[in-house]
Formats: sequence, structure tokens, C-alpha cells
Amino acid sequence: NERCFKTIVTRARPSVYYVFMLPIAEELDLKKCAKAVSEKAVEPIAVKELLPLTGYVRGGCSPIGMKKQFDTVIDETCELFDYVVFSAGKRGVMVDVKLSDLFSLVPIKSADITR
Repeated sequence: NERCFKTIVTRARPSVYYVFMLPIAEELDLKKCAKAVSEKAVEPIAVKELLPLTGYVRGGCSPIGMKKQFDTVIDETCELFDYVVFSAGKRGVMVDVKLSDLFSLVPIKSADITR
């Protein structure tokens, strides 16, 4: 489903993290991601860093309710939908959220971030 988005946490510099949401069938374009957040580069964090940093495990990472709220970028294709689906914070559990509500819940913007 094109409305289903995955969440990937990245590091730009020590202690500077960004969250990217993209359609589950797509791949991040790290150069586009860096440009979207005005950084020289970003890299996905190691799986072992995910739980201590966000409170979530791999496959259950949600942009909502992280230990610390990070700037978030969602792929611009989200604008095709009124509602988007993403992890509810537990592996295998998804939530269907009105896009405008997502934009009011977290510091988020949309940009072209996929290959």
C-alpha cells in the first residue's frame, strides 16, 4: 500500500539525529535526505543504537512517542493521501493517522527523500 510508511533514524553529526519517513517499498536517498535537513551528510544509525535512543526496536519505530522528539521529514508522496499508515511503536502494529494530525503532532516537513 502506498500509504504505508517506514521510519528510519539517521545521524548527521555526533548527537544530531533526524527521522525520515518513506513509503515501505522505497529506499532513502541519503544525499536528498541531507539536503532536506541542511546537513552535509546523514547515515542510518546502527540497529543496536535504536532502542536506547528512541525507545523503539527495529520494525517498530514510530515517529510519535520517541524518548526525544527529533526533526522529521516525510517523503513528499505523503501529500497524495489524507491519511498515512506507519508503525504504532510495536513490531507488526500499525496506526492510520490523518496527515494533518501527524504534522501537528511532530516537528515534520515533507521533501523528496527517495531514490
